[in-house]
Amino acid sequence: MSKSRSQKRDYYEVLGVERNADEVELKRAFRELARKYHPDVNREDHGAEDRFKEANEAYAVLSDPRTRARYDRFGFSAVKGHDVQGGGGFGSVVDAVDDILGDIIGDAWRRRRQRKRGRDLRYTLEISFEEAVFGCGKTITIPGRGQSEGQKKRTGVAADRTFKVSIPPGTKESAVKMIKGEGEPGIAGGPPGDLHVIVRIKEHPLFRREGYDVWCEVPVSFTQAALGSAIDIPTVDAKVRMRIPQGTQSGRVFRLRGKGIPKGSSKSALRGDQLIKVIVETPIGLTPRQRQLLEEFAVETGETVAHPQKKTFLDAFKSLFQD
Repeated sequence: MSKSRSQKRDYYEVLGVERNADEVELKRAFRELARKYHPDVNREDHGAEDRFKEANEAYAVLSDPRTRARYDRFGFSAVKGHDVQGGGGFGSVVDAVDDILGDIIGDAWRRRRQRKRGRDLRYTLEISFEEAVFGCGKTITIPGRGQSEGQKKRTGVAADRTFKVSIPPGTKESAVKMIKGEGEPGIAGGPPGDLHVIVRIKEHPLFRREGYDVWCEVPVSFTQAALGSAIDIPTVDAKVRMRIPQGTQSGRVFRLRGKGIPKGSSKSALRGDQLIKVIVETPIGLTPRQRQLLEEFAVETGETVAHPQKKTFLDAFKSLFQD
């Protein structure tokens, strides 16, 4: 309405009742005004909607004993800041208003009040590590329109639905693809929910993702690490040959540029790197001859062969226990 709060009409005047009117009189008065001015009933009078809002506000305040008492004592300031037309602390009053309107306007009002959006559906789509890296297309099948397999067998209605889902390059674990309007049907004419496809990526036996980089641990023998060697390295693209220098220590990391995860969906998109962590394996199950050779090697080298990590440890150990 165009009037300011200071120009509002007294709530009792709006409803056309005395100040000592009881609940029955209030409801009767509001019912008559609603029947006359509600927009769903009176579409010709352009001022009808404002008159209905005024009556609705008056009834919402006066039908609640607590707010009526505050209004009687303090006037409009007692309800200032409250949503007296449908919310705040007036939930029960609004329910009563809805009941009255349902009686007046009928089933159309009730259906509109009961209309609800359908629930969203979730579908878990499992893909391989490589499919997540390079992208793929998948076809998924959803049981008939919000029904489980058991429900569908009992009712015999609603056919399964199939969808094509596009997985872009570089897709991460738990990424969500939304298919709008393909969830459960709405209630009483409400809109349907959405279908959320949740991506799960299978663990890979060799690769692990960190951001746009791919990590891979590669075991090498003691002799390969000591003498240096060319070794085969698996990547998400293909096998590559990489040379490790002599004296490579266990845990050392090498980087293959551009062999990681794409940073975009185009073919020319930049990619992360692949990081190779070398794990030097200690030999086990030695034959007598192999054991003899290693013992001779130990005697031969003594402390003259450089062991970087051991030297660092021994230096720190000695300094810790010096007097």
